Amino acid sequence: MSILVTNDDGIFAKGLWALEKELAQLRKVTVIAPDRERSAVGHGITLHEPIRADKIRLNGDHWGFAVSGTPADCIKLGLLELLPEKPTLVVSGINPGANIGVNVNYSGTVAAAKEASLYGIPAIAVSISNSAPNHYEDAAGFTRRLAEKVLANGLPFGTFLNVNFPDLPMGAVAGIRVSRQGIYFFQERIEKKIDPRNRPYYWQACDNQLRFADPDIDSEALSSNYISITPIKCDMTDYGMIENLKEWIIE
Repeated sequence: MSILVTNDDGIFAKGLWALEKELAQLRKVTVIAPDRERSAVGHGITLHEPIRADKIRLNGDHWGFAVSGTPADCIKLGLLELLPEKPTLVVSGINPGANIGVNVNYSGTVAAAKEASLYGIPAIAVSISNSAPNHYEDAAGFTRRLAEKVLANGLPFGTFLNVNFPDLPMGAVAGIRVSRQGIYFFQERIEKKIDPRNRPYYWQACDNQLRFADPDIDSEALSSNYISITPIKCDMTDYGMIENLKEWIIE
């Protein structure tokens, strides 16, 4: 009976080891994480080159596998090769920066939890607002308590939890909201620049998420200093559209 912990920020990320420390109070924890940052790789997997996994130690006491692939690769490699038995829970994070709204589609942190749920393993993706958070320990402590609930109650096949924590001490958090995923884009832009050889190049950029009146959207819950918990399904079928689509005349 064990817990697998991973992330998309690399095996030396602070949020990863804050999780490991807390979850180790519940069960044996194995860390399998990318050997370097793999943010925003989505649900990509490695097909055209070998994947390597090196066992590393951190501060003498903690150890894990540093994997040359993506977060989804880490889950596959762990389940199919590295772990002696199937874990009872997978937790991915703690990601610095929120994974809310459309960003859920790009996040390697979320993809790792999604990959685990496709294997029938309960999973949690955890992120914290702020690109340089100060309260990893608070978020990790909350995740441990949530993990206890997941272990006790389970999750439906193909469903995982996406958790976003405000960068605040637990005592300053407004509360917990079970939220739905927003589908609104950030205000995006492309910044065009010129390199020393007079060739154009481009940086993707965006402004802060807009505020919305609906308190049940993940971004609004987080902006109001609530912990947002969103259950997400891997099955992306639009069931309401199935019968409508059958009535189309397609030749």
